[in-house]
Order: sequence, then C-alpha cells, then structure tokens
Amino acid sequence: MTPEQLQQYLYQHIPLSAAMQVSVTTLADDHVTLQAPLTPNINYHETVFGGSASTLAILSAWSLLNTRLHNAGLDCTLVIQRNSMEYEKPIKGEFTATAYIPITENWEKFLRAFARMGKARITVVSTLRLETDRVGLFQGEFVALQR
Repeated sequence: MTPEQLQQYLYQHIPLSAAMQVSVTTLADDHVTLQAPLTPNINYHETVFGGSASTLAILSAWSLLNTRLHNAGLDCTLVIQRNSMEYEKPIKGEFTATAYIPITENWEKFLRAFARMGKARITVVSTLRLETDRVGLFQGEFVALQR
C-alpha cells in the first residue's frame, strides 16, 4: 500500500478524515505519520480543536495497525477499545500525528494471540507535533477480531 492509497482508503471509509483534510506523509512498517491543516480543524481560540487532535492520533494508530494487518495477510475487523489523550500545548498550525508500537516484541505476541484465538489486543502510541514541538500524546488499545 502506498501513502496515496491509504489516504484514499481513509477518505472513502472514514469521511471525517476528508473533512479534516488529513494527508498521509509517511507510511512505513514501524510508523505512520498523518498531517492535518489548522483551518478545517480550528476552534474559537484559533487553535486546533481537541477533537481533531484526538481524531488525527486515533487515525494514525488505526492506520498503522490496519496496514500491518493487511501486509500480514490477515482479514479482520480492527476496533479501538480504549484510549487516553494528553494535550500538552495549544496547536496553532498544521500538525502531525506519528503512530508506533512502543514495544516491538508486542507485535509478534499480538500475531500469535490472533492466530490462536481469532482475536488480539495491542497498544499503540501516537505523538502529536507542531513542527518539531511535541504538543500531545495518545495511547490507545486496539482489538483485532477475526471475520
């Protein structure tokens, strides 16, 4: 899958991503970075609306897992079970969310659990940035369910 294909998939299947003008800037096996401009995500303080910041973080984490599951040839449903979001600084411009799996070995455990039980859980972290400044931190637990 290319960044362009992922972006089109998001726009077609998660319409909010198109309204937010999300773009895929990096699609790698170990991380995904999404970007969004300020204008469609602005609040009355002229900073990014908290819901938009959280949504971009969730989308980046979901995109990372969805891509890895696709690359592993697994047909499953992927849902978020719980998450936490820390808003560290106001976001006053175009921002990014970079998702990664914090402990590399967890991916192999996740795959083994899925193969054994038809479902598995994994935690993904996403860092929000405004240019080089970290402005937020997301942590979410996702569940893959065999179709």
